[in-house]
Amino acid sequence: TPGQGPVSEVRSRGAQITDIAVLIIAADDGIMPQTEECIKVTRQTGVQVMVAITKADKPTANVDRVKQQLQKVGLTPEDWGGDIICCPVSGKTGAGVDSLLENILVQAEVLELQANPNRRANGFVIESELQQGLGPCATVLVTGGTLKVGDAILIGEHFGKVRSLIDDRGCRVKSAEPAMPVKVTGLSGVPEAGSEFRVMLDEKRARTLAEQTAQEKKEEALSSNKASSLDALMRRMAREGRKELNVIVKSDTQGSLEAIVAALSEIKSEKVSLNIIGTGTGNVSLTDVKTAAAGKAIVVGFNIGNDSGVQGQARHDSVRINSFRIIYELLDHVRNCMLDLLPPEYKEVVLGHAEIKAIYDIGHLGKIAGSQMNDGKLIAKEEYRIIRAKKVIWTGKVQTLRHFKDEVKEITGQQECGVCFASYEDFQVGDIIECFSHEELPKVL
Repeated sequence: TPGQGPVSEVRSRGAQITDIAVLIIAADDGIMPQTEECIKVTRQTGVQVMVAITKADKPTANVDRVKQQLQKVGLTPEDWGGDIICCPVSGKTGAGVDSLLENILVQAEVLELQANPNRRANGFVIESELQQGLGPCATVLVTGGTLKVGDAILIGEHFGKVRSLIDDRGCRVKSAEPAMPVKVTGLSGVPEAGSEFRVMLDEKRARTLAEQTAQEKKEEALSSNKASSLDALMRRMAREGRKELNVIVKSDTQGSLEAIVAALSEIKSEKVSLNIIGTGTGNVSLTDVKTAAAGKAIVVGFNIGNDSGVQGQARHDSVRINSFRIIYELLDHVRNCMLDLLPPEYKEVVLGHAEIKAIYDIGHLGKIAGSQMNDGKLIAKEEYRIIRAKKVIWTGKVQTLRHFKDEVKEITGQQECGVCFASYEDFQVGDIIECFSHEELPKVL
């Protein structure tokens, strides 16, 4: 699996349904936080561990350092007196790959891994999706028995008659024996990744059990909603004054959807509440747009497109739809949408001071304060205040800023200047003119 944090659930699920886990560690990087997470998962599940030390061909590779790190975390390499097989390999040159595969087979023999192919199949869903032209699909790993085309299959609240089996090379096959991954079509819906499947005697029995499971889930959800209604009320009261961003998440597969939802739940903010009001696999549909419009939500998609008519309906309902190919771009987009809900915040920046030395009456312009710069600068377009005896007596804008007879935009240094204030003439000699601006602060969640 990729090393990124959002796919930690995929790693955990993989460790639970496999017999041998191969930890992949780069020879130049060594053990990373994700590696430690994988080691923890394998210990919890009790799965046998092997190590593939990749990038062994790089000049910066240090295989012995990786082995030393493994020993520190309790995985002592076989050639260092332990029981963990470590194979240096190169994905670029292919060196060591044959040795790794041979060692996997040896490990399987030592563990005496066996399965009976002569019975009804069972196993686990690795991934699932709604694929155009095929409908709901599930990539399953057969752990026992033989799965055949035409079998009645049950996966939680979903069922079906296996219409086709597609192997890892994209070829249609008639059956799948233990340890073989295949894509199954002909299901009633998209099952959850990690679910267990089993073959039933007939489709009628599979349908009955699936409906029972669906009903149980529905009742459990209703019970959970009732039990948490008070908590929801308290949370809603605590959120008074907070902004809310409602999101509908669509993805190509159940696994990536799970990873995205987990990553979104990690976005914490005291100012904006992030609510995921809907999820699903497959293209953005008209139903998604209508749900988003009703819930004032945005729609974010991962590796998907839109059904026919969706863009027009989205424009009509003012619903924003954005699709991404990189998960971190999706997360950044959601964060930016949350930030957009926040009002701008400013801090005051004092730009400069001048002291009024004389007062001149210029007729049509009115009174002008002849002033001497003390520090900083005066900028015509910014805001001003007049300070007398350390108290602010006026705040506003200037009508004109002059250097001798010339109107200027800015006065700096120790220059003398004339200041004509907008609608204010009650200033006195000795008053301090303070020029200041408001600088917008970066928004933070």
